[in-house]
Amino acid sequence: PRTTRAQSMDVLSSQANIAGYKAVIVAADKYQRFFPMLMTAAGTVKAARVVILGVGVAGLQAIATAKRLGAVIEASDVRPSVKEQIESLGGKFIEVSYDTDEEKEAAVGVGGYAKPMPPSWLARQQVEVAKRVALADIVISTALIPGRAAPTLITEDMVKSMKPGSVIVDIAAGKGADGVGGNCPLSEADKTVVKHGVTIVGETNLPALVAADASSLYARNVLDFLKLILPKEGGLKIDLEDDIVAACRMAQDGQVTKK
Repeated sequence: PRTTRAQSMDVLSSQANIAGYKAVIVAADKYQRFFPMLMTAAGTVKAARVVILGVGVAGLQAIATAKRLGAVIEASDVRPSVKEQIESLGGKFIEVSYDTDEEKEAAVGVGGYAKPMPPSWLARQQVEVAKRVALADIVISTALIPGRAAPTLITEDMVKSMKPGSVIVDIAAGKGADGVGGNCPLSEADKTVVKHGVTIVGETNLPALVAADASSLYARNVLDFLKLILPKEGGLKIDLEDDIVAACRMAQDGQVTKK
């Protein structure tokens, strides 16, 4: 459950936070220009334009990290509620209208997770995102939907529209419908490739590149969960009245309880 009480044991959030940070660092390494605007005696360097697609935990950390490096940031998400969070971190929200009740209902999401959006809304979002991607120097995509293949947000035509030397970091690589691509069908899991002059990073385990802190945070997640089922007096206590324990129970007495 995405509740306050569960935050300290939320592995997805702790590792996504690291992935968002490292995605920007990897992008900065692959990008052959500066991130910040620099005014020097030899001339002025424009700030890098960064587009973040998917503003969950990873996306928010990517915005914060890119901002610290001095980039100009725009971000898109299906949930309008993230607009304030994006702006508070110094980014600009890419607005897409919600024209039907179905679109508005889907945009709310469930328990903090994004839901699949209707095709009508996705078509309008793609038009708005395509305009920004064509102007972007860096694109970082983080969009995932629980239990489904990663949605396609960066089409091949969008990649062709980008400037040579631009960089895409696809955090969803390997989770596309084909098991290879991600939010961009040109991504290749665990590979960095150059397509149409654009470098596409498909690293599937970014937290492992920040191994010390990833391990430390994961260990704390596990410890805090074990405190729920291992009481101080000893033994094992499975309290199914506890919403976190109940949500994590996969099987009991030989019966699968969650599929």
